[in-house]
Amino acid sequence: MQRAAAIIGSAIFLVIAPGTLAVYVPWYLTHWHFAPALFPIARVLGAALIVAGLPILLDSFARFALQGLGTPAPVMPPERLVVTGFYRYVRNPMYVAVTALIGGQGLLFGSVMVLEYGAILWAGFFLFVVVYEEPALGEQFADEYKRYRANVRRWLPRITPWRG
Repeated sequence: MQRAAAIIGSAIFLVIAPGTLAVYVPWYLTHWHFAPALFPIARVLGAALIVAGLPILLDSFARFALQGLGTPAPVMPPERLVVTGFYRYVRNPMYVAVTALIGGQGLLFGSVMVLEYGAILWAGFFLFVVVYEEPALGEQFADEYKRYRANVRRWLPRITPWRG
């Protein structure tokens, strides 16, 4: 895939998938109306999750297009395994970032419903990764992915970056 197509495809997928899951649905559930805080520092924690999650998501999408020469969409997968940036710390930074954005909004706006939605969505991410994504990456990138998988955890970030 050419770089321009990968950039355009990734941008479209960013708007469609995370845009819907992490922006539209939480807005639909809350209309970004502030309900009473769930606990004393909930809003601060929520804002921190949003501020941390957004650059991770954007950086990860950019790396798929620029380094992987593909998109995060299964219909246009990357040609190269992406193991730089936040991928040096955790294998699934996009899913972690989307979950952080949703959880952050739930805490910021005082919405248990958004937090429940985030938990259900994370369970869906977990199943998708285990059932489809990891086997597909293992097939496509064989030994390279096996080595990466052995050194970088699925959900919990490493303290130090993997330099494989």
